[in-house]
Amino acid sequence: MQKKDGRNGLLKLVQDGQPMTLGQQLKLTVQLSIPAIISQISSILMQFIDASMVGSLGAEASASIGLVSTTTWLFAGISVACATGFYVQVSHLLGSKDTVNARSVLRQSIVMVLIFSLAVSAIGCAVSGPLPRWLGGEAAIRHDASMYFLIFMLSLPALQLNMLASGMLRSSGNMYTPSMLNILMCLLDVVFNFFLIFPSRTVDFIGMEICLPGAGLGVTGAALGTAFASVVIAVLLLRSLCFKSPELAIAHEKGSFRPTRQCFMNALGIALPMGCERVIMCGAQIMSTVIVAPLGTIAIAANSFAITAESLCYMPGHGVSNAATTLVGQSIGARRKDLTWRFAHISVLMGIAVMTVMGIVMYVAAPLMMGIMTPDAAVQELGAKVLRIEAFAEPMYAASIVVYGVFVGVGDTLVPSIMNLGSIWAVRLTLAAVLAPGLGLEGVWIAMCIELCFRGFIFLVRLYRKKWLK
Repeated sequence: MQKKDGRNGLLKLVQDGQPMTLGQQLKLTVQLSIPAIISQISSILMQFIDASMVGSLGAEASASIGLVSTTTWLFAGISVACATGFYVQVSHLLGSKDTVNARSVLRQSIVMVLIFSLAVSAIGCAVSGPLPRWLGGEAAIRHDASMYFLIFMLSLPALQLNMLASGMLRSSGNMYTPSMLNILMCLLDVVFNFFLIFPSRTVDFIGMEICLPGAGLGVTGAALGTAFASVVIAVLLLRSLCFKSPELAIAHEKGSFRPTRQCFMNALGIALPMGCERVIMCGAQIMSTVIVAPLGTIAIAANSFAITAESLCYMPGHGVSNAATTLVGQSIGARRKDLTWRFAHISVLMGIAVMTVMGIVMYVAAPLMMGIMTPDAAVQELGAKVLRIEAFAEPMYAASIVVYGVFVGVGDTLVPSIMNLGSIWAVRLTLAAVLAPGLGLEGVWIAMCIELCFRGFIFLVRLYRKKWLK
């Protein structure tokens, strides 16, 4: 399923130390960015679909998912950090054309991420019961929120393998396979949700009455649909990685899966700062949920829907960031610092341009986006207001996202993590706590807008000082 085009030839120029024209650099960046953007958009579309399908059940059902959404991001973020610790190593090794050790790291990573994800999953399941109460959720939404979170945590090992396999394939320059399979996951999620969320019903189709079966599980059905889709795609991604990847296929050769100290410590050096950052940043997002929760069910639902809608706008930035991680990682592996800087510069400018356009689209289409996800007029109105506030932050948010991807490609995760933490805790939460009592949910999103602009600025400053290249 790996797309055959000119991108592998251009990556080989990086690995072989051959000169590259500006046109070739731009072409390679675009070739890697487009499928990565599609992949990111498809992943958030899955959340968008969940939100819109559940939104049809009412504000309480939507609020039950919104209440625990930041906590699911916490555990997903830890899983991303774990996978990153291994696929950045592989990117560097492939850049230096050391496929033997790249495959060795892959074998070890499968064992280590499985052990890690099972342990994390057990912790999440243990806290799923009291979590909605800890977050300040109303009694009416606690049961659904708890069930949604429990099912998510049970499916975490599959999600972890999905992240690892996607990252490994991207590190080899294969953006196409993860992108196509993530689109398939989105489609599977729609199908599973269709039969699991809603009860059996009769619909009129061109004059014929058709009986459609359904489990009628509501919020629980949405969680199960996403979990089933994740499991299917994890299997397909691992098949593509381990059996078909020209650079990383390990199924037809002998090699040890036993983790080594060197591989573990290398992964820990990259993943630990990221993991700590994700924990503390998601802790900040959970604190933001605690700030929003007293504002009522309408505010919780509007906040949840608006976050999902905004994700459609910033996911292209994450796609460009993934491409930047691959390009910078392989350039560093090939010991080409000049090319590392040029790819970093091109990626950041591209990310800012794409997300500026997306910010304009979000501002104009905010009422439509909210209308798709919920029929509740009050939720629609409030959600559209906060989306339009956030639209002004998209260009600088893009800067922080893509520059962070550049730093990850180099393996420099400690300082950027500290920058992220300082920004969100010192700026966003402080402003949100001050503004929320008087301005409600709009105050929380004004604080978010200001903080994202500040974060983008400090990341650009560090990028252009170039100390990270040393």
